[in-house]
Amino acid sequence: MEEQLRKEARRLLTEGEVAVVIGYGWNSRKTRVTPVFITNPDDADKLVFNALCVNNLSIYLTRKYKDIKALGKPAIVAKGCDIKNIVICVSEGQVARDNVYIIGMSCTGVVYKQELWQGELTDNIMPTKCHNCEVRNPHVTDIVIGDKVDFTPPEEPTGMVFDKIREFDRKTPKERWDFWIDHFNRCIKCYACRQACSLCYCERCITDKNQPQWIETSAHERGNLAWNLIRAQHLTGRCTECGECERACPANIPLNLVNSKQALIVKESFGYKSGFDMEEHPPMIVYKPEDKDDFIK
Repeated sequence: MEEQLRKEARRLLTEGEVAVVIGYGWNSRKTRVTPVFITNPDDADKLVFNALCVNNLSIYLTRKYKDIKALGKPAIVAKGCDIKNIVICVSEGQVARDNVYIIGMSCTGVVYKQELWQGELTDNIMPTKCHNCEVRNPHVTDIVIGDKVDFTPPEEPTGMVFDKIREFDRKTPKERWDFWIDHFNRCIKCYACRQACSLCYCERCITDKNQPQWIETSAHERGNLAWNLIRAQHLTGRCTECGECERACPANIPLNLVNSKQALIVKESFGYKSGFDMEEHPPMIVYKPEDKDDFIK
């Protein structure tokens, strides 16, 4: 599989079809996998693909990475879950479909965090998205690398996040409020969640605006609550549940919990799942006469 990937990357660069291949490569000690940017065909052998390739590389296609865009047309090594983010970026005008070559990777799952890796991929170290994956065989690509994966996702979402959602739904409103206040109070306003998310692509974030100031910048209860709730609202109907925000959070705030809950509500209310159709916009930014309105009191 890796040799097929390297061969395709070498061909794309040699023939000038793309200027850079965004993919995965080993760190200097070959203990972790990190994003790499290949511009020389001779460096294509640096590309790897394995269970450590958890990073969602679609973030490098957004406009804020101007240096990468300046190189020329990119090819991107993408798992199906990463491609869902690319689909949203295309539908929202961050990148034109014709301006990116998608190398789709057949995937049997990745680890939630690379430090959990012990040489074998097991269910307990895979993120929730892998347990429920509908795109192990990439759905929007220019080429697919690897054999077709025989996997059928469960009818009901499974995994730790959804177990927590079911438990959370049984709590009283006060218990839910206390739960989130307790977690948000740990926020240090580092914005790692924003930086890791390819859908947080505003060149100037609302948190950086001070005339007027919408969100207080210091890490205290009021500012933390505003930041986390506003970010969650901005992702409603857009988030593909890739999990990069929670994985990046140094305070271990369960961001997947709120994002996945919102995704369930959007699916139930609008029959919409983000990241599958480039021509369809997320339901929170469009109006359809047939939309449900029973929530209006």
